[in-house]
Amino acid sequence: MDQAPGSPQGPEEQRPQDAQSLPVCYRHPDRETGVRCTRCERPICPECMVSASVGFQCPECVRGGSGTGHAPTAAQPRTLAGGTVAADPRLATKILIGLCVAVYLVQLVVGDRFTERLELLGQAYVPLFGSVEGIAEGQPYRLLTAMFLHASPIHIIFNMMSLWWIGGPLEAALGRARYLALYFVSGLAGSALTYLIAAPNQPSLGASGAIFGLFGATAVLMRRLRYDMRPVIALLVINLIFTFGWANIAWQAHIGGLVAGVITGYAMVHAPRERRALIQYGTCAVVLVVVVVLTLIRTAQLS
Repeated sequence: MDQAPGSPQGPEEQRPQDAQSLPVCYRHPDRETGVRCTRCERPICPECMVSASVGFQCPECVRGGSGTGHAPTAAQPRTLAGGTVAADPRLATKILIGLCVAVYLVQLVVGDRFTERLELLGQAYVPLFGSVEGIAEGQPYRLLTAMFLHASPIHIIFNMMSLWWIGGPLEAALGRARYLALYFVSGLAGSALTYLIAAPNQPSLGASGAIFGLFGATAVLMRRLRYDMRPVIALLVINLIFTFGWANIAWQAHIGGLVAGVITGYAMVHAPRERRALIQYGTCAVVLVVVVVLTLIRTAQLS
């Protein structure tokens, strides 16, 4: 091909001119690239390219879940049970302890009127209100509210220490949502069994049912991880001895919570990955159905 006189035509002279026309990566200004993010159209180098459903995207668009076909949390690390790893793995436990302490302070300030309105009671005449009160009288909320009440300083101190020691590590292992589901399912199961078996005029209160559920789930988790189970078994046996050997303890709440915790905990740590959420929360739903059925049976007996 003919060449115009006086123009630079050599390959060595042409490359610098072509190279200057290439954009540079927005994250690495020293790297030239011809690829752009298919979402925001910013130039990206090979190190910043993330494969998307069409073309490549930049790290910011991927983190925002913009058109990648995946949720923004898809790449987040997960716990053994599939939960999201939180910045504060004990936050839910701290909140539960804070709620119990706050409610106990209200009990001290307001007095028996507050406690007797919320404690677990099947059916009994309450002189303070001058009426028959209880779950059988249309107050099913007592199954839940009783979980946050305590009878004495020793009662709440012992329960909150147990909740911190057992609940904190378990929350970190399961993830926040699954941990809270386990806690409330266990507590409600303990309340339901107490309502079913205990005398209808026998009041009950405390977080022990939920905490025993955490004991049961911890035992399942330690077996799953092949840890030495002797410490948790010894601690559980000691608590069961106190349960049956100490007066004025609602053993029904402890046993109901323990059984629910073992069942729910097993589903949490053994569910197959492909159907994990369905099995985990489905098990929680089944336990809650049992709670409702037990409540309806006892209510029918007392009506």
